[in-house]
Amino acid sequence: MTGTAPSTPPAATPVLDALARDVALVLRRMGGAAHQRDICQWVAALRRQRGEPVGPDLPVRVREVFDRYRDWFFRPFGEDSARWALAPGIA
Repeated sequence: MTGTAPSTPPAATPVLDALARDVALVLRRMGGAAHQRDICQWVAALRRQRGEPVGPDLPVRVREVFDRYRDWFFRPFGEDSARWALAPGIA
């Protein structure tokens, strides 16, 4: 990754954009990196706190967002890792 600012995320539905923002917010609050299970739990709690519905497919949707917004997120311990982090410049 270069020292340039992250690119604009790819075109996505507003739901994915909102979910990507939630994942980034949770990662910031967790110090920039965390296990994917914890991220999913915190995103669910954040959404419940706002009165939004949380379906059983939320962990799948969070993983899809993580993979789609690779300029925002990465796996610091390699692609097989369940640890996720904010990309430099996003935190």
